[in-house]
Amino acid sequence: MSKVFIHTVGCQMNVLDSEMVIADLKRHGYTVVDSPLDADCVLYNTCSVREHAEDKIYSALGKIRAAKEADPSKMIGVMGCMAQKDQETIFKRAPYVDMVVGPGQLHTIPELLQRIGRGEGRQLAVSLSRTEGSQATIARSHETFDPLRDPTMRPTPFQAYLRIQIGCDKFCTYCVVPNTRGPEQGRPPAQILSEARILAEQGCREITLLGQTVNSYRYRDGDHTTDMASLLEELHEVDGIDRIKFVTNYPKDMTERLLTTVRDLPKCSPYLHVPAQSGSDVVLKRMKRGYTIADYMEMFERIERILPEAAVSSDFIVGFCGETEEDFQKSVALIERCRFKNSFIFQYSVRPGTQASKRLEDDIPHDVKVRRNNELLAVQDAIAKEDNLKLVGSVVEVLVEGPSKKAAKSDPDANVVQMVGRTPCDRIVVFDGNRRQAGQFMKIAIDDALVHTLIGRVQTVDVVSIDLART
Repeated sequence: MSKVFIHTVGCQMNVLDSEMVIADLKRHGYTVVDSPLDADCVLYNTCSVREHAEDKIYSALGKIRAAKEADPSKMIGVMGCMAQKDQETIFKRAPYVDMVVGPGQLHTIPELLQRIGRGEGRQLAVSLSRTEGSQATIARSHETFDPLRDPTMRPTPFQAYLRIQIGCDKFCTYCVVPNTRGPEQGRPPAQILSEARILAEQGCREITLLGQTVNSYRYRDGDHTTDMASLLEELHEVDGIDRIKFVTNYPKDMTERLLTTVRDLPKCSPYLHVPAQSGSDVVLKRMKRGYTIADYMEMFERIERILPEAAVSSDFIVGFCGETEEDFQKSVALIERCRFKNSFIFQYSVRPGTQASKRLEDDIPHDVKVRRNNELLAVQDAIAKEDNLKLVGSVVEVLVEGPSKKAAKSDPDANVVQMVGRTPCDRIVVFDGNRRQAGQFMKIAIDDALVHTLIGRVQTVDVVSIDLART
């Protein structure tokens, strides 16, 4: 029986893709191992959003080279967004790689491995570029094979990602995703519902719906169109699924109808990840984000009005082409106004093939990017800690994921270990408990708070508390 090792970097889409590939390979007789040295097939699932993610993959490929030279039958594959973007370049930089597969061609991996095993040489399987055919033909070349699921590949069997949309048509100037994952396509609702039922049968209690701009979801079938709100209403009826989240959202598609649907459906978490990317209209226009800060704040105030208990998180890029100190301070001001639960903050790096790489100058010095990154992060962390401390003395409901990283290093036979769970608003909670609690919903009394973590204890008696069931 052949053995496979997979290393995944990047977003939730990549995590889900890896689960699908492994499920498919298991059907073809593969078993999963924990070390690339023990594997007959080594796969790297890659990301192209930032240069650092690509550097990590090339570093990993360099480390596996000696093992490949010692055992030429070991097959090495690069899959995902970097594979779609770089294609033959990967073979040139790492000539010992056997296979390069884009995210729209992952279903071909078992066949490609058979070809390599038969001595047919290197294999390349990538989707069409955005200019290589009709829109329908290009879209078909980026389709996925989502119904294959493997709970053993998830961090916990109680939580799963469910892709409802692939691709993106926003074409932000800094982003490679429209090229690496193709046109924006909503999956058929019947297919999504079927997969949700499979996940429920496997013991999953929380699903996170995935899309590059997930709230832009549309599926047209003749005269009937299913939008994001309608899909949530249908998923809400799936027995066994108790909590529904969705990421990542696009500001202009955060409609009143969608927000009222989230408010009115108890299973829907009031957690909204809505990237801003910058607080400056000038920078947003250069990024081609398609909205102004006035638009973003109109959306944010809509959230505050309809879902006042919602936790909103964001993304920011610092040091984008031409960003002045005044532009940067507007991002600081936006975080201070919106008080995001957390923000993912990145330093801009040029991505080959994007419009920014062709038309804009990467003119912000590295040390300035680092300083702005650290300053913005410090503002965000201070706000996050202040707001988390407001929850001390309250009781929250968490879905227990399992032992924390700290507990994983402790005695496996210990009766009491540190457990970790998440609230509906995606706040991380740690508490002393036991491994049998994994997969349960539990009430936790909060005693202390850090920037990213609430610290609590299992509520064993009734206490006076703020009603924070959806915190």
